[in-house]
Amino acid sequence: MRAPDRRTALRAGLAVLGTAAASAGLAGCSDGKGTGAAGSAAPDTPNPATPAGPVSPSSPASPADPAPPSSRAPAPDEVDHAGTGRAQVALTFHGDGDPQLAQALLKEAEAGQARLTVLAVGRWLGEHPEMARRVLDGGHELGNHTENHVDISRLSPSAAFTEIQACAARLQKLTGSPGVWFRPSQTQHADAMLVEQARRAGYRTVLSYDVDPLDYEDPTAAQITERLLAAVRPGAVVSMHLGHQHTVAALPAVLAGLKSRGLAAVTASELFS
Repeated sequence: MRAPDRRTALRAGLAVLGTAAASAGLAGCSDGKGTGAAGSAAPDTPNPATPAGPVSPSSPASPADPAPPSSRAPAPDEVDHAGTGRAQVALTFHGDGDPQLAQALLKEAEAGQARLTVLAVGRWLGEHPEMARRVLDGGHELGNHTENHVDISRLSPSAAFTEIQACAARLQKLTGSPGVWFRPSQTQHADAMLVEQARRAGYRTVLSYDVDPLDYEDPTAAQITERLLAAVRPGAVVSMHLGHQHTVAALPAVLAGLKSRGLAAVTASELFS
């Protein structure tokens, strides 16, 4: 399977964002301590100004004509499952932890022809800036998981915005884009305050998830695989974590299980396009 052009994948996320399924109410992600957790609502392309020309007397403007309706549906606040009906799932990863484990996991994904979405903690990219290009150059997607992975839902609106914006700025500096997706830290779902702050930072939709194998609790690789495959279905968004050895060990069996069901592991932007 050929990895798509990254810019195409990022732009695809903007067209997105269809129906989101109800969430399963699972646990939020880990705090990243010891181990290890993106998009841009690319700005709308401005329409070039049309030079004024002479008005034809045979085709006068009709002020009574209503303006054409917008063909662009409002973006949902949050998505956790794609309703496209395609046999695809998104494996999303909290981007933090030992970079060697992250490299090993990306290598396993690429061997299995999977494209992942890494929602990076800005602090992690500050310590390991080479990981930003490594993720993108492997055909994967990179997003925003706050700067410091604090409990962002407990922050004031201005402090939450600072967390999101700081990571966005770091992504922009390292890759030329803040990415399409933002996922809040230490909570599965965004409240209205977080949605507002994410949009202020340029993210149209928050990316949640509906499958959580709890790999950050370091169960065995077999347990991670069993939990994930028992819950996954077409359109699923799976939450996993870089920086955990058992997650790396589980990935080949996870990918084999998905393939046996005809499910392709694609980026979040591809899933919601």
